[in-house]
Amino acid sequence: MIRKIILKTGIIAVFSLLISTELKAQDPEFTQFYANPLYLNPAFAGTAHCPRVSLNYRNQWPGISGSFITTSASYDQHIDALAGGVGLLVWNDRAGEGTLLTTQVSGMYSYQIPVNRKFSIKAGLQATWAQKSVDWSKLTFGDMIDARRGFIYQTNEIKRDEPTSYVDFSAGILGFSEKYFVGFATHHLTQPDESVIEGTSPLPRKYTFHAGAMIPLEAKGEPASLSPNVLVQLQQDFLQINFGMYYSKGPIMGGLWYRNSDSFIALIGFQTGILKFGYSYDITVSKLTNTTAGSHEFSTGLLFDCKPRKRRFRTISCPSF
Repeated sequence: MIRKIILKTGIIAVFSLLISTELKAQDPEFTQFYANPLYLNPAFAGTAHCPRVSLNYRNQWPGISGSFITTSASYDQHIDALAGGVGLLVWNDRAGEGTLLTTQVSGMYSYQIPVNRKFSIKAGLQATWAQKSVDWSKLTFGDMIDARRGFIYQTNEIKRDEPTSYVDFSAGILGFSEKYFVGFATHHLTQPDESVIEGTSPLPRKYTFHAGAMIPLEAKGEPASLSPNVLVQLQQDFLQINFGMYYSKGPIMGGLWYRNSDSFIALIGFQTGILKFGYSYDITVSKLTNTTAGSHEFSTGLLFDCKPRKRRFRTISCPSF
């Protein structure tokens, strides 16, 4: 009886996918928001002034078959000749053990406006080329099932495994001083169609608000600081609210976040010289607790030395992870 229920559920799910005329998608997410700044907000391009490289890897819900693995790499720096910052971001998402693949390449430009001696605004634009594809060989359909022997037949479904490519645009803004920062970004301004089957699948706009502060602490020896943060993201009907706190002393940084009724996030980072490394673990507290095995995320960053910045340029003071 249980096997019959599972088979019926699988068949219904497949046919629901194929006959849908309009589907909605959502972006992958990274837990270490500030270790992947260009993914968070294009206005971060060039905020460190010197050349910066960021590498990120996330394995979400490894305990579930067909988990989500997302990787990204980015480079950005401020260029005086362009009077602004430039950035390049490449990321790839593998869902369902590589059944659904998404790759995006983005170029960014940001411009900084010093409002006064203590506060600056930075606005950024992002242009993206993206491709989404499905590995048809990893899909199963109802007409492949034999009641006794399982999946033994070839499907009569028409293959739709040609990749879909599209162009996308995003924008963001940052306001910051030496002690606090606030930002807002809108991704997918044109809501491109990324459907890989019949029908349409517009990518909904994603709205991101993030803010925080850097509070210096009195400590003997190495400098220390506390940084409370909040991040809110809205994409279609999906609302995510994150509250967190970072504590750093010398080269060591630790953080704890809470994501609305879903998970706690524990984070530890190490930074010395031009190199930094971070690890975070999402502790699932929803009904999926015993099934997902959480989420693991690693980040590596390089911040190279460069010529002294001009007096008009102010670097943003925010967490590195």
